[in-house]
Amino acid sequence: MTEFTIQTSNRNEFIDITSQVRSFVQRSDIDEGICTVYCPHTTAAITINENADPDVTADIMQKLNKMIPPHENYRHLEGNSDAHIKSSIIGNSVQIIVSEGHLQLGTWQGIYFCEFDGSRSRHIWVSIK
Repeated sequence: MTEFTIQTSNRNEFIDITSQVRSFVQRSDIDEGICTVYCPHTTAAITINENADPDVTADIMQKLNKMIPPHENYRHLEGNSDAHIKSSIIGNSVQIIVSEGHLQLGTWQGIYFCEFDGSRSRHIWVSIK
């Protein structure tokens, strides 16, 4: 397993972490397996989506913010209930097949860290089995 840290800049943002995960897979010398990318935070998430056009992640964030606005009549007193809800909807991990030592992502796919309560220093754990 490896862990890396990223620093987010905005309250809500998608950060492409594909290159960091791909680098770990290449260093692992594992030819076949499953790569798990996990986020140990309750107000952030991990997802796979298109990384060719940044408008895709902007559209996803826009829709999430419209469906789950930051200021509603939430009971959680910390003021970040929207971040917890977004994180639960997107999820805290993804799994990618590793074959012949490479992540098996589609042509337009990238792995994203999703920040919903930034800016913060965040941890990402990656494991291959």
